[in-house]
Amino acid sequence: RGQSLFESILVFENYPMDELLREQPGSLQFGLPHTIEQTNYPLTIVAVQEPVIQFTMSYDTRRFDAATIARVQQHLHTLLASMIAGPDQALDELVVMSQAERQQIVHDWNATTVDYPQDVALHTLIEQQVARTPEATALVFEGQPLTYAALNARANQLAHHLRTVGVGAETRVAVCMERSPELVIALLGVLKAGGAYVPVDPDYPKSRVGFMLHDAAAPVLLTQQHLLDTLPRHEAQVLCVDSAWAEIAQQPASNPAVITDATNLAYMIYTSGSTGQPKGAMNTHQAIVNRLLWMQDAFGLNAADRVLQKTPFSFDVSVWEFFWPLLTGATLVVAKPGGHQDSAYLVDLIARERITTLHFVPSMLQVFLEEQHLDRCHSLRRVICSGEALPLALQERFFSRLSAELHNLYGPTEAAVDVTWWACQPNTGLHTVPIGRAIANTQMYVLDHQLNPVPVGVPGELHIGGIQLARGYQGRPTLTAEKFIPDPFSAAPNARLYKTGDLARFLADGAIEYLGRLDFQVKVRGFRIELGEIETALGQHSQIREVVVVARQDTPGDTRLVAYLVPQGETTPTVGELRRFLEPKLPEYMIPSAFVTLDALPLSPNGKVDRKALPAPDSARPELETAFVAPDNQIETRLAEIWKQVLGVEQVGIHDNFLELGGDSILSLQVVARANEAGLRLTPAQLFEHRTIAELAAVVSSNQPIQAEQGLVTGDVVLTPIQQWFFEQQFAEPQHWNQ
Repeated sequence: RGQSLFESILVFENYPMDELLREQPGSLQFGLPHTIEQTNYPLTIVAVQEPVIQFTMSYDTRRFDAATIARVQQHLHTLLASMIAGPDQALDELVVMSQAERQQIVHDWNATTVDYPQDVALHTLIEQQVARTPEATALVFEGQPLTYAALNARANQLAHHLRTVGVGAETRVAVCMERSPELVIALLGVLKAGGAYVPVDPDYPKSRVGFMLHDAAAPVLLTQQHLLDTLPRHEAQVLCVDSAWAEIAQQPASNPAVITDATNLAYMIYTSGSTGQPKGAMNTHQAIVNRLLWMQDAFGLNAADRVLQKTPFSFDVSVWEFFWPLLTGATLVVAKPGGHQDSAYLVDLIARERITTLHFVPSMLQVFLEEQHLDRCHSLRRVICSGEALPLALQERFFSRLSAELHNLYGPTEAAVDVTWWACQPNTGLHTVPIGRAIANTQMYVLDHQLNPVPVGVPGELHIGGIQLARGYQGRPTLTAEKFIPDPFSAAPNARLYKTGDLARFLADGAIEYLGRLDFQVKVRGFRIELGEIETALGQHSQIREVVVVARQDTPGDTRLVAYLVPQGETTPTVGELRRFLEPKLPEYMIPSAFVTLDALPLSPNGKVDRKALPAPDSARPELETAFVAPDNQIETRLAEIWKQVLGVEQVGIHDNFLELGGDSILSLQVVARANEAGLRLTPAQLFEHRTIAELAAVVSSNQPIQAEQGLVTGDVVLTPIQQWFFEQQFAEPQHWNQ
């Protein structure tokens, strides 16, 4: 398949000649043979048997530098010495690294101890900040500010109320709410009550929400009135934070007594599971406090900083977005629901609210950087990337368009969000963007299958140690024992390592380079996905005999899920049928963008599915339930051309469904951006609400500025919960917050 059979080659040369033959007189003389040759291999080692064995090494200077080859020579020397010292050793007992290199990799690069407080709960740190800056602005939503004192008081009232219904230490409280000030109050209120919050995305299918509520064993569910009808049947006691606020507001506004310690649960986030159901990672106060205090040490937020919260709170990045600014005196700016999917809105929000700090997954950053008006984002000081591998080309594109800092972070949900950090710089000459080095009080090891450290430059599985490890998985003791193992490098009692399943290697300076996965887990749009969960769901379809799902990147920077199906009989289900079958079972981001029907799955010689032999999806229009109808007017024609360009299909009809053609949230942003460039005013929300060109064209054609006289508006306007609380306080100078 166009790949070299060998990356390196070892040649042992032995030319036996009789000594007398070489020394006999005559016209024909034999001497010691020498060879001069050129190979096409990146690395060649030749051993020649003379009185002593001599080794010659040749290498491709385009692939290796002198320092790397020097390390290889040292490893070879150490290996040979180990063989000589113990010729009866098993191969896996041989030593490759010197003691000096082992000391450096295992200990020196993991000397990350920082004396942070390890006996304090997260909400206590926020209460301390409230005491320092009570009248500073803590939160802004849709232009409405809330002070630290006000936010704290409302969270306290909710916490006191939650305690009256039995919430205490270790109590799981499910939270199913849209992004809003009430969501921030709910999360903080749960922590103050002593509980651990369990984020439940209201956009998840009912079956998934139902499983999470049952699996988490949450006795209380916090939600909003308008979401009640979307929830499945469950056992939890429901509290609508918005409509029940009059009752909640009867509680004291003082800080509740602290009943949790640092080892108690703070939150539990569910991630995709290979068995077909998601799994909940249980994270403690101690872990997230370490993560946030390191972040403050590294970046130093202050009162002038404004941090944008836009990540869905079912994704662990949201944890630092919510709480980091609140324990530093900065301002938390909360994006509107769905705003994280609209890059034009984000540009406007950044400019309007003078955002200094925000997060992007690389796939969303790529779309954001194509916005025309990035020059309005001059307030930006730092952009933090995580959730996916950061491509080098995207890093360079960032520095060509923005003057802010760019930081690449890495970490799984099982280790309190992030455990490594790399400060990106333009034009460094590196071939990839590293994930960096271990942060405070964490350790990073690259190990082989026997948990032995591997040398610098050698790939191995990345393992995480230290204070940030999760307690384990909710209700999964076997999986917890498999993934969280005893730490052989630590003298601390009960120290553990987390097996990430990520392939990585150390670089010469101690930074870590991410190389991919060792299993079938993938990252798409920042979401961690077990392909087995999708395969299990599709395998339940009566017309599917076999199925394999892979993540493909046929277009640079665009990773998408593709399902390969072998039908059960003569009839093959359509794309629309398959999507409707999956929508009640899986979140939108886990539904494949393309479905490819095969007569049989390709197999390797050992009988396993050969995923590398699976074909790329055809660019032709897929088999849809709707017949092809060509565009009929100028707007439909423009939209069809944009869809063809973005989706990579040859033909688009006006009744074709955007999602069935392979569209997703990231591609929707590209469609919107190109439509706006073509003079068609459109938003991502409209695209997902009107999924065909025929429907969309009607919205676009009517989406023009209208000049109209508005008559006098009369009547009462109902106050929002925040406005109601504001006027109840009877401040001496209520105009203080006017802008």
